[in-house]
Amino acid sequence: MQSVGHRNLPSYPLLRSFECAARHESFTQAAEELHLTQSAVSRQVKELEETIGVRMFRRVGRRVTLTEAGRRFAADLAVDLENLKQSVARAIAAGERNATLRIAILPTFAIRWLIPRLGTFLNDHPSVEIRLETRTVPFDLIREHFDLAIHFGKANWPDARLNKLFDEEMLPVASPKFRDTYSASDPARLAEAPLLHLITRESAWMDWFAIKGNSGKQQMSGRHFDQFSMIISAAVCSIGAALIPRYLIEMELECGVLIPLSDTPLKTHNSYFAVSAAGDVNPQVNAFTRWLMTTGRRASVTNSRE
Repeated sequence: MQSVGHRNLPSYPLLRSFECAARHESFTQAAEELHLTQSAVSRQVKELEETIGVRMFRRVGRRVTLTEAGRRFAADLAVDLENLKQSVARAIAAGERNATLRIAILPTFAIRWLIPRLGTFLNDHPSVEIRLETRTVPFDLIREHFDLAIHFGKANWPDARLNKLFDEEMLPVASPKFRDTYSASDPARLAEAPLLHLITRESAWMDWFAIKGNSGKQQMSGRHFDQFSMIISAAVCSIGAALIPRYLIEMELECGVLIPLSDTPLKTHNSYFAVSAAGDVNPQVNAFTRWLMTTGRRASVTNSRE
């Protein structure tokens, strides 16, 4: 394959036609989407192949299929074009306002903890625009053009700066109806009642019962979900008792639709972190990180007093 210098980089129209043709594996469908003729798409793809020096498609009669090189290039290009769109969107937003922060966040944490508090930051920083997008696993912040991420787990995000927000304590809760039906305030009776489990933390109930001096295989039985938001809904509907971080159910505890079954929490070995690129000196990122840390400390103090 020949090397490609900056002056020989393919133009955007060539890349756009290839991406569309690769997605459909059809020049005809790509032409319809791009409002071009089929011959124009074919000509642009051929020009791209000549520029790069690699065949992207096999032509079989009137059909085309991607070569292995074409398939790899299409996958990389899809990411790059999405990043380009994000960069343009950020530039537009920056032109409309002074700064935009693109933040990757866990969905339940966003809904239950961050968004109810976010107005305080926005009131104090009216020139900052916030874009929240959900991500559940670590990724390359620079490659995906995120300014900040909220990470739950260990301090193990490579090539990044991590600021700890707070540790996690899970509280055993249920609806008042469930508590009364199963006498669930008694740990021995609770162990026999239906329990709700987070799939990524299957042993949480066993760990909590061990603290209370009770153990048994039945503690693994019950209903299993992959999101805390589902478990919260199930607990409110009396489907089972749940171990849930207090900060995710502040509203339910306040209005009494969920009640603690014990004052003994389960302290996990994981924490929440604000993550930014190593060496990042973006003042808006630093301001938001400081606000997160201050808000997290205040919330932790409030919860510890309850």
